[in-house]
Amino acid sequence: MLVTNLSFRTNLLFASIFFVWLLSGCSQHSATLGSPVFGTAEPTKPRSSKAVHRATLRPYTVNGKRYYPTVVSVGWRQDGVASWYGPNFHGGKTSNGETYNMYELTAAHKTLPMNTMVRVTNKRNGRSVVVRINDRGPFVKGRIVDLSYTAGKRIGIDKTGTAPVRLTVLGFDNIIASMAKASGHPVRQEVVLSGFGVQVGAFRRYAGALTYRDRYDNFEGRYHTKVKKFIVDGEPLYRVWLMGFKSEEEARDFIKAWNIPGAFIIRGSS
Repeated sequence: MLVTNLSFRTNLLFASIFFVWLLSGCSQHSATLGSPVFGTAEPTKPRSSKAVHRATLRPYTVNGKRYYPTVVSVGWRQDGVASWYGPNFHGGKTSNGETYNMYELTAAHKTLPMNTMVRVTNKRNGRSVVVRINDRGPFVKGRIVDLSYTAGKRIGIDKTGTAPVRLTVLGFDNIIASMAKASGHPVRQEVVLSGFGVQVGAFRRYAGALTYRDRYDNFEGRYHTKVKKFIVDGEPLYRVWLMGFKSEEEARDFIKAWNIPGAFIIRGSS
């Protein structure tokens, strides 16, 4: 049943993308989506049982790509692009068998367990929303989460269609937590190895560099600092580097998000 729902949803996804693309250029975008023509659904009661979780944690294939749902740690983060889905799916079935309601705060993710609670933060405007995972997707390259219409509106992507976001896992329901613990299911930790970094400060005095090193070390639980000594104009200069970025784009987004004065991207060993 899960595969059937996934296939059905995948087929409709491209129609939904085209629909959103058409509306994105329309000044009545929000008004159109908010129109009574789409109606409302009864509040959805979360489906949570061992059988549901076992079914939705099985590996599956969409468009020739294999996905492996897994339990992650509370606090686990993921960066990427968010989109939203609404009218084309409203009232249909999600991958875990619930009735999709575009007005509730839910979302689709390719691998997180159902009923995982996630905070989604729009990097462009800093707005965030907490959603419950109850569906699979989005199966579009580069996208990591598909928000319900209302969730997307909360963070301002109802008009733009997509936006760069950060996901933060806040918790799970009792059943998935107990299942993971009882089975000894490995909790995946995100390991970042990369040659990209951000210089967050440069000091003539080593003490100043140490202050910045301690301030930014383990920043957001995923980046680490290192102090590099250089000789400039015959005197030592201590540069503080924040390492662990997956790509130059991630480092650039970090600088924009935190607005660190004088920060810039560097290349170096992690």
